[in-house]
Amino acid sequence: MNTDKALVVFSGGQDSTTCLFWAKKAFKEVEAVTFNYGQRHVAELDCAKEIAEDLNVAHHVLDMSLLNQLAPSALTRASEEITHKDGELPSTFVPGRNLLFLSFAGILAKQIGAKHIVTGVCETDFSGYPDCRDIFVKSLNVSLNLSMDDQFVIHTPLMWINKAQTWGLADDLGAFHYIQENTLTCYNGLKGSGCGKCPACELRQKGLEEYVIDRKRGEGL
Repeated sequence: MNTDKALVVFSGGQDSTTCLFWAKKAFKEVEAVTFNYGQRHVAELDCAKEIAEDLNVAHHVLDMSLLNQLAPSALTRASEEITHKDGELPSTFVPGRNLLFLSFAGILAKQIGAKHIVTGVCETDFSGYPDCRDIFVKSLNVSLNLSMDDQFVIHTPLMWINKAQTWGLADDLGAFHYIQENTLTCYNGLKGSGCGKCPACELRQKGLEEYVIDRKRGEGL
């Protein structure tokens, strides 16, 4: 197994694209994997493919359509409204998604000889998703290693930073404008700044505005 090869769990969104740039800087060899689980917008798959090609990264797309059948949510059903009520999980939560994604990423990593798995989950701005927590990732990392008698390392570069700091990381990596213009985070399937109204766009825009203000302060403007 190549100790300097990484597999990035990649959706083409802001977070996973930031992680892809991070991985390209941290490791000599990087590949990406995208999961087709019947998500609300096929544009997400197209965006991931375009970015992977643009960055010259080998790109795998795995069929996870069974997840759509087992775990319907607003991310897999256009007919379901995107909502987030206090004290409840958002309607965009897909039960078992990161459990399955990281498990299959581990299986693929084994096949391509990659020791490192990179994912953009975050506990700071995680919308209450239980499968974005650090404790879950660490637990699954142990389970993956035991299940395949291997030594995978799951990296979560965004785990303890907020969206403003994620924009800062992208800037540090020289990818600020690329991510701003080419990624798809919007729940309504619009690239770049998106629809500006869904929870994903609001979180992204709020972080961007906070970072731009902080950057101007740092530059003395």
